[in-house]
Amino acid sequence: MTHEKIYYNIIVAFLTTIMLFIIISCHEAENTNTQIVDERDSLPVLTTNGISTVISDSGIVKYKIITEDWLVYDKRNPKYWEFNHGLFLEQYNRKHEVEAYISCDTAHYYYEEGKWVLRGHVLAKNTLGETFKTTLLYYNTTTQQFSSPKEMEVDGIERRLTGYDFYANQSFTEYSIRNSSGYFPLED
Repeated sequence: MTHEKIYYNIIVAFLTTIMLFIIISCHEAENTNTQIVDERDSLPVLTTNGISTVISDSGIVKYKIITEDWLVYDKRNPKYWEFNHGLFLEQYNRKHEVEAYISCDTAHYYYEEGKWVLRGHVLAKNTLGETFKTTLLYYNTTTQQFSSPKEMEVDGIERRLTGYDFYANQSFTEYSIRNSSGYFPLED
């Protein structure tokens, strides 16, 4: 074989290899999108993950908020924030000790109305050490009151109450429960 033919065969083999790579790489990719969203109202304008933030007043930390995700829907009616994987809020005293807290499995905040809806395992502890357990809790930022039509369990140092139609101030220190039962000490 001549030197020219060897050179020609190498060029043909090289071009064939390049053409083969081009043909293989130009196949149509699979569409991995599950669904095209036509309506903007079904998409959040903001999605934030892994949130841990503090709120302070005059340089003193008052609250800490922890949540796995925070979605903001500004095109839905009504507009709201969504916390699908729980919400945890701690309140601190001046010594930076946890004074009170509230947690839930999911939460929605309807910011134009100023109303919170907490669902799932809702647990709160007030500054007196009493705990409150329910599956649904509302908070109105205008009236600064909590309420729940569902069963509420209140565990205190000297008493335990269970009932429905729960109402409380924002610190859970003054509250009422209707259709209640439980035990508490009576003074003579």
